[in-house]
Amino acid sequence: MNQEESYFKGPPHPYWIASTEQTGYPVLDEDVSVDVAIIGGGISGITCAYLLKKEGMRVAVIEADRIAQGTTGHTTAKVTSQHNLIYNKIKTQISSEVAKQYADANETAIRAIQKIIEENQIDCDFIAQNAYVYTEREGYIQKIADEARTAAELGIKASFTEDTKLPFPVKAAVCFENQAQFHIRKYLLPLAKTIPGDGSHIFEQSRVVDIDDENTQYVVKTVQQKTVRAEKLILCSHYPIYNKAGLYFSRIYPDRSYVMAFTAKEAYPGGMYITAEEPGRSLRFQPYEGGELIFAAGEHHKTGQGVDTSQHYKNLARFAHESFTVEDILYRWSTQDCMTLDGLPYTGHFLESTPNMYLATGYGKWGMTNSMASAMIIKDLITKGESPWHDAYNPARKTISASAKTFVVENLNVANNLVSGKLAALPDNVEISKGEAKVFDIDGDRVGAYRDEQGTLHIVDTTCTHLGCELNWNSAEKSWDCPCHGSRFTYEGEIIDEPTVKPLKTGKEQID
Repeated sequence: MNQEESYFKGPPHPYWIASTEQTGYPVLDEDVSVDVAIIGGGISGITCAYLLKKEGMRVAVIEADRIAQGTTGHTTAKVTSQHNLIYNKIKTQISSEVAKQYADANETAIRAIQKIIEENQIDCDFIAQNAYVYTEREGYIQKIADEARTAAELGIKASFTEDTKLPFPVKAAVCFENQAQFHIRKYLLPLAKTIPGDGSHIFEQSRVVDIDDENTQYVVKTVQQKTVRAEKLILCSHYPIYNKAGLYFSRIYPDRSYVMAFTAKEAYPGGMYITAEEPGRSLRFQPYEGGELIFAAGEHHKTGQGVDTSQHYKNLARFAHESFTVEDILYRWSTQDCMTLDGLPYTGHFLESTPNMYLATGYGKWGMTNSMASAMIIKDLITKGESPWHDAYNPARKTISASAKTFVVENLNVANNLVSGKLAALPDNVEISKGEAKVFDIDGDRVGAYRDEQGTLHIVDTTCTHLGCELNWNSAEKSWDCPCHGSRFTYEGEIIDEPTVKPLKTGKEQID
């Protein structure tokens, strides 16, 4: 066993969840009526509920598992308007006006989060930091300079620099000042506690399985066969679970990335960092037991399409050892982000023809400020009928057509995965060791099998219950992942990630 592998004895587990108590909100066990139903209890759903309740509305957050435990609980929690090299791209490919809206939205979001923390006296390790995009390659220096100039023109306190204080040399960097970092669950769980009461609710372990539009109300049905009725509906489920219209599964693709938290002999130099080039590398620190953890993140790939997902953790461990004197790797986890065709979120009316259904998705790995901005946009649309950032976030924006090439490439990739599993040659040998998974054929059906460390064989139908793609095994997370739209399942067939709302068909037997 090499040095990197020696750290990977247990299953991946995010620091944010390990360092906070689990929530215990009730399941939906009776029919309720509210003004606004919100599907999804991550940072977007909780923030929408918080802002709308402050406006006097009765809200209900409906979460399939536990709040702040999905994508939100697997973030790097950078509170920053610095979203890699995005502003010059928006300016040149769309318009200066849209770039200005996006900059204003995310800069405003930082201050709005800080205000919420101060007003509610939330102790969540909120620390002001500078955020950097850096490069170690000559070919990116001009791109860095262009980003610094454009961001400054848009009103962000941004500048070009060659000094980052990183423990290795860089060619150039753009620095955004007055950014921040925090502990996401220490922030979000106290905020969630302000929501229940006065006709408002949070429901956990209440997976939504159907949505009906009845006259002037939406009827949201959960797996418990109970309903939430509301005049307005907000989809904050990360990947939209509503497939009856919109075809968002054809405009979004899921992308996974990885995080490793370690201690080092050296003090962290301060700041938040991300590379301009591939392979992506991101760094930040987190206060930890009188010292600090260092987060190294990156290694992205489309969900369900990584060749050997465990290799990504090994690569990050190698990067950590090359950059710092690592003492111990304490946590590791992966996350899944929704990527849009033009790099901007889809926030606003679900469709132009659904004035009371709203959507917030597609944050492209920058969910902390985009979730706050999205919640503010939706609040404004509900209470005022308009938002100053509408053009940049509008899901129906005409500028998406400029990304037609990306649309074609991504959906050819999806089409290939719809049939690849059916056509693949399946192994005849079904002998499986502990900790191993294989795909094989039983009576013409593609079946996945995983033997756990106790010797139990877990058998699932590997056809995704969303739209029928064939699932692939994720060795790092011990899960079955969809390469088309990002649904993920445990080896027992239970849902980990949407858009699916149905578990896999399973069979189980004990083999000595």
